[in-house]
Order: sequence, then C-alpha cells, then structure tokens
Amino acid sequence: MLYTINKSPFLSGNLASCLRFAPPGSPIMLYEDGVCAATTGTRVEALIREVLADHAIYVLEADLQARGLTRLIEGVQVVGYDVFVDLVAEHNVLPWL
Repeated sequence: MLYTINKSPFLSGNLASCLRFAPPGSPIMLYEDGVCAATTGTRVEALIREVLADHAIYVLEADLQARGLTRLIEGVQVVGYDVFVDLVAEHNVLPWL
C-alpha cells in the first residue's frame, strides 16, 4: 500500500495519523503541502527521522521547488512525476485525508 499525504503537518494531523497506522515497509509519498514534513529544523523532523527506519519516504520534487524548500531530512527520497507514477502502478494507493 502506498500512503499519500498532501497536507502540511503544521495545519493538519493527517501525517501523524497515517504514521500510526501504516504498516512497516509501506512507502509514503509527500506531495503538495505535505512536502513541508520533509524539511529540517521543524517540529516533525524527529518523527520523520524515526519513521525512515521502517518506511521509504518520497517527496515530489516539483512541489518542493514550488515552495522553495531545499533543506531536506537525510534519507527522504526526492522524486519526479515518473517515479510517482511508477509507485502508483506498483502499489494500491491510500490517500490519507
């Protein structure tokens, strides 16, 4: 199952909620405002670092660029639309609202 998060963790609890339920090994895609969770120096940085032990975390490059975000947590994988499409084709998708 591919879990997708598109809301900022600073305005919504969907990231924390998703991480409580996503089984280990499930990939997580951050896109739109969800990419804010992948940046260093935030209140969710420790959570993301902890989750990286059990989950691959991807962020959509175009959404990072659109928001001017450059300081990313080590281990988070920046991908383009092509990889996003590949992940969607490979997994069932669960948008976490």
